[in-house]
Amino acid sequence: MNLRALAAHTVAAVLERGESLATALPHAQSSIDNPKNKALLQEITYGVMRELTQLEYFVNTLMDQPLKGKQRIVHHLLLVGAYQLLHTRVPAHAALSETVAAVEDIQRPKFKNLVNGVLRNLQRQHENIAKKMPTKGPITFNHPKWIIKRATAAYPKQWQQVLQANNQRSPMWLRNNSAMQSRDAYLAQLATLDIEATAGKIGDNSILLAQPLPVTALPNFEIGACSVQDIAAQQAAELLGAQPGERILDACAAPGGKTCHILELTKDIEVVALDCDEKRLDRVQQNLTRIGLNAELICGDGTQPDDWWDKKQFDRILLDAPCSATGVIRRNPDIKWLRRDSDIEQLVELQQQIFDASWKLLKSGGTLVYATCSILPNENSQQVAKFLQRHQDAELIPLHQNDTSDNPGWQLLPGDNDSDGFYYAKLQKR
Repeated sequence: MNLRALAAHTVAAVLERGESLATALPHAQSSIDNPKNKALLQEITYGVMRELTQLEYFVNTLMDQPLKGKQRIVHHLLLVGAYQLLHTRVPAHAALSETVAAVEDIQRPKFKNLVNGVLRNLQRQHENIAKKMPTKGPITFNHPKWIIKRATAAYPKQWQQVLQANNQRSPMWLRNNSAMQSRDAYLAQLATLDIEATAGKIGDNSILLAQPLPVTALPNFEIGACSVQDIAAQQAAELLGAQPGERILDACAAPGGKTCHILELTKDIEVVALDCDEKRLDRVQQNLTRIGLNAELICGDGTQPDDWWDKKQFDRILLDAPCSATGVIRRNPDIKWLRRDSDIEQLVELQQQIFDASWKLLKSGGTLVYATCSILPNENSQQVAKFLQRHQDAELIPLHQNDTSDNPGWQLLPGDNDSDGFYYAKLQKR
């Protein structure tokens, strides 16, 4: 199938059927042998998700009426064509011809002239159309109204910066495996291969690549010398601070990056990795196997520990709670269109249930690190503040001078130190 047709079907899978790109894209890529074409398919589909509302503005401006029902796939193909013309280095003649040719593969041959006409008009008129684009709202910021509203309320001085960061391509961060070599030693290995990289500003093992690379190009990746993990997510294991001889619970552990980091940092510990999804636990095992680490994997519900817990309390718990993922939109731009405002309160309730249930599993004197990849206060600081009010045996361990029980935790925003958006709070049980 024509690559642009595959892109249109992938976009439709997300926008019409609610599939994630993480699911829909690999399925589409499975029919492509050429690595460069796989990369182009990813670039186009991710790009459409990043620029969606502006692409739709351009396309709709050039249409007499919107395409609906079974013809909606043609609209998605137009988005694919528009993204190539406006945001890629694909030569315009190639973008046009390939996108028009894709009309046959999406089985809508009657729309060939329409697709050709709209895209050629876009090529000629996009500058004039752009001048009439709204200066505020979803089209301007390529975000749905509800995210703009919540970001504005939470960060009245920074909300535009947050939304702009969400629309950038995410950089490629590595986590050096300090059990195998120092960060400086791994940077030296990268340099010998002419791979440009720098040490991150936070954390002891973060490395920023100047350009994304296939993991197969990274020295000793296959034996665990490094892992791909954003600098913000790398703070989880370091903040947890596991010590030799301790028993650790990584709740909501999949896909296992934090589980592995905990084990890399500290020898002679017992780690239990919990997740409610058996298939996602397979990913945890794959990561453990690659690096040569061991943990006990349990498929269970974090809200119902009596169904899986062996009644042995933990010294430390990492609770990377299910969340809106509004901090990792630059990495997963389809989140903007898959999440709904109504999801947030349901997530807050689920987080509370797992939070309370996990606390019962923690020893007196033990440490719990609560984490999310969200930027929303009701999932983060407000969630922790309410927890502290409910649990008199919980004490906040400040992570910075402004980390107080009234406004607890450490909020990283997208783009801070080139990081994703993430939140952490550290608690000790009296």
